[in-house]
Amino acid sequence: MREAAFVKKNKKKWLLFEEVLDKTTQLSPDKLSDLYIEITDDLSYAKTFYPNSNTALYLNSIASSAHQKIYKTKKEGKNRLITFFKTEFPLEMYTHQKQLLIAFLVFVFFSIVGAYSASTDGDFVRLIMGDHYVNMTLENIEKGDPMAVYKKAGEFDMFIGITYNNIMVAKNAFVYGMLFSVGTLFVMMQNGIMFGSFLYFFYDKGLFWEASRTIWIHGAIEISVIIIAGCAGMVLGNGLLFTGTYSRLESFKRSVKAGLKIMVSTIPFFIIAGFLEGFVTRHTEMPNWLALLIIVSSFTLIIYYYVIYPRKIYKRKQEEIRNNLNTTKTN
Repeated sequence: MREAAFVKKNKKKWLLFEEVLDKTTQLSPDKLSDLYIEITDDLSYAKTFYPNSNTALYLNSIASSAHQKIYKTKKEGKNRLITFFKTEFPLEMYTHQKQLLIAFLVFVFFSIVGAYSASTDGDFVRLIMGDHYVNMTLENIEKGDPMAVYKKAGEFDMFIGITYNNIMVAKNAFVYGMLFSVGTLFVMMQNGIMFGSFLYFFYDKGLFWEASRTIWIHGAIEISVIIIAGCAGMVLGNGLLFTGTYSRLESFKRSVKAGLKIMVSTIPFFIIAGFLEGFVTRHTEMPNWLALLIIVSSFTLIIYYYVIYPRKIYKRKQEEIRNNLNTTKTN
């Protein structure tokens, strides 16, 4: 769109916003909030397509003026890291719930495919898991300790190794998103098939409950966060596929930034998952109630932080904008 056409299309809206800031016009809090968001979107568009133009400078001026009036009494948090995890990331995550759902559904679908394939082909598990792992597990089953694989290495060594390995898997899920999201979906498929065939292998041996109880102690967080990394990869890929009103380069830059925020958020969870697998999962003698408590608590934490909490923060932010703009209007 030519700059003149862009100005003509939006000029009335901008002038209305100026009148609100000058307190010569009043709007309802909801309309005022929507108008403020539209102004900031127009500013982003102008910076992309008309950099250093008078239009971009004008929009930056009124947006900055509104921001200063809204947040003039609000102190910036001293701890940037806490602000990131408490507010900045959840607000970002709110806008990517669709990608998270897609990554989850792809993983679940291919888990079912993996389980079905293992049930119809006796050699499928060996193809996916490798002969060494299958033979070792069969030996452990014969010895009466099917989950002995989690006890072979030392606690700390296992914690470091597993955490590093999981971060590498997540990194691949994210980086492969640059292949227009197809690479990320492939990683989700690969991990889903592996997980499904793994569970079926133990089900076929009559050990489904014992295997599930043991695996989910660390897997509730580990697998969930790999799916979240898949979400980050799709955000990255979608920035190349769906540019919206931005240039492809600008859209890609924004998607990289958004995807990296999601990836940074997963680091503490990968550390927790590694700790659980290294120090807790090996205790297969623990009572069922304790194992279930850990599993349910882990799932609850993930669902709350990545699905429920972002919605709460977004609603709170919208309400804050409405209230502050309304206060600005009436003062």
